[in-house]
Amino acid sequence: MQRFARWNNLVETTFVLAPTRHEASYRARIFTPHQEIAFASHPSIGSAHAVLECGLAQPREGLLWQECGAGVLPIRVEGEGVSRCLLLRPPPEQIVSTGLDAHPLLAATLHDVRSGRLPPALVEGGRKWWLAEVADEAGLRAWNPDHAAIGALARATDSMGLCAFARRTSADPAMVVRAFPAGVGITEDPASGAANGLIAAYLADAEPAGPFARGYVVSQGREVGHDAELIIRIEGRDIWVGGRTHTVVSGTLDWNTE
Repeated sequence: MQRFARWNNLVETTFVLAPTRHEASYRARIFTPHQEIAFASHPSIGSAHAVLECGLAQPREGLLWQECGAGVLPIRVEGEGVSRCLLLRPPPEQIVSTGLDAHPLLAATLHDVRSGRLPPALVEGGRKWWLAEVADEAGLRAWNPDHAAIGALARATDSMGLCAFARRTSADPAMVVRAFPAGVGITEDPASGAANGLIAAYLADAEPAGPFARGYVVSQGREVGHDAELIIRIEGRDIWVGGRTHTVVSGTLDWNTE
């Protein structure tokens, strides 16, 4: 019998298997409700949590190494128990295009929201997302986006969809994020590590001396009843995304049909 761990975050499900590459701690296959995908940060963090809880692998020098469709990616393991924090370094990013005129469908998708400082951008890094800064937190939280328009944009550009962000007014750098991955059949994601990693990379590239260039905290998912707190660390060109995790449901399945 092959041993595996399964993790589900309401919109994505992963299966953890034995690695096929010697440097990997384990292998993860990640599925949305409609298809298998090469990489997603939030389910990768959840899978690492399941691996640790089930004793399937142990960190090496503070790192787990996840094999997935995007390669072998490191996950930091900091602390223990309920205070443990897991941080993933996503695949390297690339800014594909920027500006409201970057695609004919983009302006219609964002026509009813007030833009922030940075222009919209299509950014790729393991996954491809459209990123759009909204002028303020209140505007982003109240926004009722056109999901059909986001879906059309996602299909036309072979992207996950649109991830919108707004800078939060506070003493410490903080961000509010809403993600709409219509490209894989999800209306709104409660926590999007991969998209947040791309936002961090975009900010660090556009504003290398700005207050967000070393990292910040993200609030995401409040609008769908799951107010997640994500930690972003920026160390040179390295982006780390993650946070604290905990088990909600655990159990076992016996696959022996004899």
